Amino acid sequence: MADRFRCVALWVLLAASCMPAVAKAFVVRDIRIDGLVRIASGTVFNYLPVKVGDTFDETRSAAALRALFKTGLFSDVRIERDGEVLVVRLTERPAIAEIRITGNEDIKTDDLLKGLAEIGVAGGEVFDQGRLDKVEQELRRQYFGAGKYGVKVSSDVRPLDGNRVSVSITVDEGEAARIREINIVGNRAFEEEELVGKFSLSTPNLFSFITGADKYSKQKLAGDLETLRSIYLDNGFINFSIDSTQVAISPDKQGVYVTINVTEGRQFHIKEVKLAGELLVPEAELFKRVQTHAGDVFSRKSVTASQTAITERLGEDGYAFANVNAIPDISTDDDTVSITYFMDPGKRVYVRRITFSGNLRTRDEVLRREMRQFEGAWISTAAVERSKTRLLRLGYFTEVNVETPAVPGTTDQVDVNFTVVEQPAGNLMLGLGFSQAAGVIFNT
Repeated sequence: MADRFRCVALWVLLAASCMPAVAKAFVVRDIRIDGLVRIASGTVFNYLPVKVGDTFDETRSAAALRALFKTGLFSDVRIERDGEVLVVRLTERPAIAEIRITGNEDIKTDDLLKGLAEIGVAGGEVFDQGRLDKVEQELRRQYFGAGKYGVKVSSDVRPLDGNRVSVSITVDEGEAARIREINIVGNRAFEEEELVGKFSLSTPNLFSFITGADKYSKQKLAGDLETLRSIYLDNGFINFSIDSTQVAISPDKQGVYVTINVTEGRQFHIKEVKLAGELLVPEAELFKRVQTHAGDVFSRKSVTASQTAITERLGEDGYAFANVNAIPDISTDDDTVSITYFMDPGKRVYVRRITFSGNLRTRDEVLRREMRQFEGAWISTAAVERSKTRLLRLGYFTEVNVETPAVPGTTDQVDVNFTVVEQPAGNLMLGLGFSQAAGVIFNT
């Protein structure tokens, strides 16, 4: 709110500063722009809310000042009257001729320049000291996230001819702060050592000088918190929560102390597992794919794996776009969870065409002989995967990829597109076999 009042006061002062020259209303017979160096006068006229023939008064004067300052192109704007001519005197902000960045190792120069360009700090753009200050702050924030709390960022602006400037940004990254302690508060089911042992971050150890695991990183900590959450959710603690995380920096900015406060909650077991929705595959076959069973400790990982396995089984029968949702029913009375896997198989999907690309030396017929998925038949994810495996086993290709895009304008057809990368020419492919008639056989 205070900033808003300051802005209003500024416009009032600016308007007042031009009033003596245009205090009396008059009809504008001509407009003259003074002070332009790089900016075309047409640009000014596009922003100026006054035209020849308009009656110019205090209201229009204030509006003109606001419009021109708002462009960010000018550091000073003055409006005067010369008879019936409106005179606009401008002082352009300098343009950025070049940007030089030195000292940065963790962040690539190209990435920095791209980020700067996105906020208007780039060659050819109008120089704005406020934006440059924000750049320095953002750079420090980025390095803080990487644990480099001793980073120093400075900038230098050097004037050039033609109302241009050269901007230099110097970074002294310093060393990443080392983790001195990781504490978990509130854990009872697991020992702290066991939990922290799963983290990518660690306190200094025999190999940390190689792995860098003791170097603090905000991104790594976020990943470790997700690891911690997964450990508990995969062991039945459905209501587990991370209440807070504190990261304390030592006075010398070289040490980091991490404290994680958790609430475990109670451990839940699976009470019942059910199937629902359109059961187009026999239940017995679907239950074979389910990895959660009554009496087991609840595990989010097992639930997700069960969803994937059921989806794959439906895919074997042509339901390529099936959705399987796991719906939990949690009972806090006896700490149990009933899970219902709800199936929406969608339409059965057929294969319109099978194509191959990347096989420059190998004929399509050779590849097509390895297919276990056929055109005109419903798609089977298992058959497509077997086909991919057989292509790889030919030994002709270093890589085989497959895509199954939907046929435009249809809801029940797909194409199966195999893309292969052939072995470099001249590679010797040696195979060994045995025949009772011929003995050992070498295939090249």
